[in-house]
Amino acid sequence: MTDNHDGVRDLLAAWAFGALPPAEGRTVPGHLAECEACAAEAERLRETVRLLDGPASNGAHARPTPDIVSFALRARPAVPGVAAHAAPYAAAVAGLKALLPEADGRWGTPVVHDWDVHATLAHLLAADEPLAGRLGIAARLPASPVPEGASWEDAWNRRSADVIEHEHGRSPEETVADWSAQAAALLASPEARDPQLAATATTLMGVRLPVADHFVVRAFEVWIHTDDIGRALGLAVPPPPAEHLGQLVRLAARILGLALGPAAPPVLFAIDGGPQWVLGSEDEPVRAELALDPVDFCLLVGGRYTPEEVPRGTSGDEGAARNVLERAASLAWL
Repeated sequence: MTDNHDGVRDLLAAWAFGALPPAEGRTVPGHLAECEACAAEAERLRETVRLLDGPASNGAHARPTPDIVSFALRARPAVPGVAAHAAPYAAAVAGLKALLPEADGRWGTPVVHDWDVHATLAHLLAADEPLAGRLGIAARLPASPVPEGASWEDAWNRRSADVIEHEHGRSPEETVADWSAQAAALLASPEARDPQLAATATTLMGVRLPVADHFVVRAFEVWIHTDDIGRALGLAVPPPPAEHLGQLVRLAARILGLALGPAAPPVLFAIDGGPQWVLGSEDEPVRAELALDPVDFCLLVGGRYTPEEVPRGTSGDEGAARNVLERAASLAWL
């Protein structure tokens, strides 16, 4: 049982269609047994799920509607004890955990690149490994030898392919368990909870950043692939909470500025309703202005928009603005 009344109410939507992890699955029923108000609300939500789903046809499992799934994803609780730099990753992991029950029976659904849902999750298992290894967390699968002189991209692509091949020989449930365990170990690490420890810089995936920023990178990729899976399954995945989205945007803008370098034509880059930066040269007047929605900017950096198709507002030198868009798109490795 829990005395955290408001916390339990935040979990009821996820509880209504069984998207709670085991620990929360034990906590919520205990509270419902003693709180008539929450019990009534829980019953109403569960009945709504049943009515909106309708009866299963041809023996198929009934599934919650996209609106219910979206509500449950938004209601995921924060992991207690993690510092602000790890909070976006904790929320992204929780969101993917809430979505994965929808993959039951549909693990072979094509998602992105040549991956199905199972392979996409296996890719995330591999993608978390560099940070996990830096923090002393052992990989679930021994690494294959990397040819001498191989670039980090070649080594990374080979590792991702090896893990996907290995996980396709196992059940999706086993892959989920290993990914969840590795994510939990990352969030339980001292670096996830102590900003001073996380201030140490390290080079991962070809980029030297503080460990704190690498946690934000991990949040970015988990959210992008959660969105990929949601789209493949026909379910809407909400963007990260505004505070977390802001952390993703600020890190992406900083990396974009470094990638452009000090000689690029200066562009005033603005996030709709948010911060702005002058990217490129500081020694000459701004040549263009470029404005993007924060989610669209993240999708561009994540490789889900091309420079031509991303919605934006521009003025001034079109070539200078396009240079920023193209460089942002070139950052994608997801």
